[in-house]
Amino acid sequence: MTQNLEASQLSLNDVRHLLKLEELEGEGFTDFFSLEPLTESEHQELLKLRNDFRRYLSAGKVSEELIKFLVLSPLMRLTGFFDIPIVLTMEDSIPIEVEDEDTLIKGRLDILAVNQPDAELAAAQFWILVVEAKNSAIAPLAGLPQLLTYAYKSLQQQSSVWGLTTNGESYRFVRVTRGNPCTYQILPELNFIDKERSHLLAQVLKAICKLQNVELQLA
Repeated sequence: MTQNLEASQLSLNDVRHLLKLEELEGEGFTDFFSLEPLTESEHQELLKLRNDFRRYLSAGKVSEELIKFLVLSPLMRLTGFFDIPIVLTMEDSIPIEVEDEDTLIKGRLDILAVNQPDAELAAAQFWILVVEAKNSAIAPLAGLPQLLTYAYKSLQQQSSVWGLTTNGESYRFVRVTRGNPCTYQILPELNFIDKERSHLLAQVLKAICKLQNVELQLA
């Protein structure tokens, strides 16, 4: 009989055991891509987004849904994730079958950015970025088990995928790579409240958005 599990109920140890994932030592962002300087208009838009978020954060806990609306959506628009051919999906159900364990993991990811190719050119979508959001009172790495579970799904059709887990203030990027075993790396923490690290956050998102074109050519 198949065992059904909810991704939201799994611990990091559960995910590592079921999916046979191994953690590698994290590297720096520049080990993966070049970071372009932000334009003046991008600096100004980031400042406005930071001020808006700080106002809500000062009033108390910011909900997961408000974080998506207040920060993630405008930030992803700013960094190119609303541009063609990228397509964003939200609250998608994603089942993952674990071959050796007769197990089915089910869950709903928060935001998925994919390259939506022309159906005549390619049938499979290329996953660019998987995003897991938490409310502002929860540490972002609490979303790591879910994020790894969802990101793992993409390795059926590509060699690696980027993930992001956030509580609106703190941001942790994760790179999941296909292999034997599959591996993941957690990159240094970024913070939306801090001016310099918020600029780096935007630079990283822009780089991941552009990197997908290179990855598509290599896949």
